[in-house]
Amino acid sequence: MNSTELDPRLPLIQNADLRDKIVLVRVDHNVVKKGEIRDPYRIDATIGTLYNIVERGGRLILMSHVGRPRDKKTGRIKVETNTSIQPVVDYLERKLHTKFSVPRFPVDPDVGIRQIDTSINWHIRDLRARRIGGIYLPNSRWFEGEEADGEPRERLALQLAGLADVFVNDAFGSWQPNASTYDVTRYLPSYAGFLMQKELIFLKQVLEPERPFVAVVAGSKYDTKIGPLNEIYKKVDSLLLGGVIYNTFLCAKYDVRVAGVSEDDIKAAKELVRQDRQNQKIVELPFVVESDTIEGRVEGKFRTLDIRNFKPGDEYRYLLDVAPESFDAPGVANVIRSAKTILVNAVMGFTPHFFEGSKELDQTIDRNWQAQKLYGGGDTLQEFKNLSPGLYLAAMDDAKYYFFTGGGTVLKAIEEGSPYGLEPVRALMENAVNLARA
Repeated sequence: MNSTELDPRLPLIQNADLRDKIVLVRVDHNVVKKGEIRDPYRIDATIGTLYNIVERGGRLILMSHVGRPRDKKTGRIKVETNTSIQPVVDYLERKLHTKFSVPRFPVDPDVGIRQIDTSINWHIRDLRARRIGGIYLPNSRWFEGEEADGEPRERLALQLAGLADVFVNDAFGSWQPNASTYDVTRYLPSYAGFLMQKELIFLKQVLEPERPFVAVVAGSKYDTKIGPLNEIYKKVDSLLLGGVIYNTFLCAKYDVRVAGVSEDDIKAAKELVRQDRQNQKIVELPFVVESDTIEGRVEGKFRTLDIRNFKPGDEYRYLLDVAPESFDAPGVANVIRSAKTILVNAVMGFTPHFFEGSKELDQTIDRNWQAQKLYGGGDTLQEFKNLSPGLYLAAMDDAKYYFFTGGGTVLKAIEEGSPYGLEPVRALMENAVNLARA
């Protein structure tokens, strides 16, 4: 990794004094679903940073969010085992052959953990005495102040800073400016970890790609992707769509209706259709799979449609996948084959029942040996691993592949136009300026 490719204003962990220091590390180990680790890739990607800290004499306190324990409507935080970091701790202990201590704090049934109480001092004493290899704090989103505003947020940031001498952000996937990714930088010397640095370097290949540049974007909601999609459209030479995003585009372009696609989203997609009439960057995947139900793959209740037969006013049931033969269509195959940079943030079908489109997409992209292939997003990687495990393992050791740990962060950086516009990254740089003035 060549750190000279990074913005010189970014403070780097390799320049921090870590000897005999307690180091608070914000990671993105959000890999637990229903109490189990689906794919440890995000954990493994941070181990280089953790090893470096310990090897240089630092002592670890880790923190990550897991899932969404906060109810958006009520604001209530549920502290439950299915959003516990315990499976991550168990994995790290097996992987690193060391012991992590997980503190327990009083829980308010409505607002979660109000504060880090003095019981943490016993754990820190064990950490300094090397009786344990590290401390792993509870799910950051269990804390009242993590996603709050005002006094609870400020209290959490101060209490986190009070635990450590140094802060390291290695959580590329956590771009939201929360207390543990953003506010804590105001109170501690703060640095970018090695994973964060690597992700920023590869983001440059997305923002300044070798051309032709092809992006594949899918999603279950159109409205959440409007901003990033518009910016991606400006940057790419060709764009492929999947999922509900593609269904919405088809509705807007061909004046058809598809079950599960809202009128508001269709109206929003009209602008993308208008742009594409002029620029013609969207490569349409001609064959889609229609299903009468979203309950599963029911024999006799799904079929392949050719979008070239769509007529205004037509109504369709659920379009749940792109048919594999779409990728053999000359216009599609040629675009993927000739690309020099390919960004994939997409699961094409409604998994686990409709997966052929995603599998064929990955295999078609792999046949382009010359392109730099950049994959982003936990769901994207998980489906790649599930559907093509052999290809996934081979890609892990292939310099032409890179797997981002945060697909949403990649889209946000594209929307911002720079990875250094991401607020947690900007906070690190502002911290370095403040330290220099002090």
